[in-house]
Amino acid sequence: MTRIPHETSGDPNPLHALTLDHLRRRTSMKWRTYPEDVLPVWVAEMDVPLAGPIVRAVTGAMECGDTGYPVGSAYAEALAAFADERWAWGGLAVERTAIVPDVMLGVVETLKLVTGYGDPVVVNSPVYPPFHDFVRHMDRRVVEAPLGADARIDLDVLEDTFRRVTADRERAAYLLCSPHNPTGTVHRADELSAVAALAERYGVRVVADEIHAPLVVGDTRFVPYLSVPGGERGLSLMSASKAWNLAGLKAALAIAGPAAAEDLARMPEEVGHGPSHVGVLAHTAALRDGTAWLDALLAGLDANRRLLADLLAEHLPAIRYRPGEATYLAWLDCRALGLGDDPAEAFLRHGRVALNSGLPFGSGGTGHARLNLATSPEVLKEAVRRMAVAVERQARR
Repeated sequence: MTRIPHETSGDPNPLHALTLDHLRRRTSMKWRTYPEDVLPVWVAEMDVPLAGPIVRAVTGAMECGDTGYPVGSAYAEALAAFADERWAWGGLAVERTAIVPDVMLGVVETLKLVTGYGDPVVVNSPVYPPFHDFVRHMDRRVVEAPLGADARIDLDVLEDTFRRVTADRERAAYLLCSPHNPTGTVHRADELSAVAALAERYGVRVVADEIHAPLVVGDTRFVPYLSVPGGERGLSLMSASKAWNLAGLKAALAIAGPAAAEDLARMPEEVGHGPSHVGVLAHTAALRDGTAWLDALLAGLDANRRLLADLLAEHLPAIRYRPGEATYLAWLDCRALGLGDDPAEAFLRHGRVALNSGLPFGSGGTGHARLNLATSPEVLKEAVRRMAVAVERQARR
């Protein structure tokens, strides 16, 4: 599968479009969880205006009162065309898709198809905290297979984990985060093929959360799990929400590999009642007509990754930061700062800047924090300045 390079779109960088005063008028979680004196660079919301095609799709629906129930396959068709163009993957079959409310609820519903009460679900920690929360809430058992020191899947650890969890039971699942949140790692084709081979060997069903797939930068290539040899029994969840900042407009797609079509067909019909019709319209417009905006965003995120590395080297050189190949999330190793197990708490208390604590990400999260770099360079500079202030104040205590 040959990756098709992205061309420069010529669109303006959306990360430069909004002032801090404008952003503080927002009423979403990012901007209303903390007091106004706190600078929020935590939850996965981007500080951008919406892409024009999305605005037109949503306002057009409002103008004609098109706010009923979702129907049809336009969203799946748009995703299939996007996957073919961006990832040279023509294997996304519209007939093997199902609309779900969002990616995590889709994860829950697909795991229900392939596991039962008390069954183990393997995750690669440190990983997106809802992987732990949602799996436990549905009465499955989370089993960690930690990433390697290089932030990549440790195949030996994964095989040992698969062997252990299947030793005395028939069913187990592996919840794959691809690209990985919080590290920004993009799994290679050879790694995913090895995962598929292990899953087949041990009878483990793979469910892949691929929500960050459009947010891969540079020459790195995103490889859909369902595209690799052996991935035919897998299930994937995709959405436009992260790449186009649409978390509040609920809609996602569950996708089955050829050998998992019968599993997906068992998904209850009422699951498809959960997505927002307006959300479906927005996500479809993003995938179909929002790629120029996306390319401008990717260029801005790449610049912000370099800026953050420079800022940390200058002001907080003890923080270890490996710029990720995808997502807009920076995973910061703050253990050398002397801020304890939860450096995000110290940054908030002493610097009035909010990052995500690393602790809820599971093994490997102690002493770490996650920073959202999908913001303006000015906000990024101020965030690092406040983090440095927090370290200085903590040292004087």
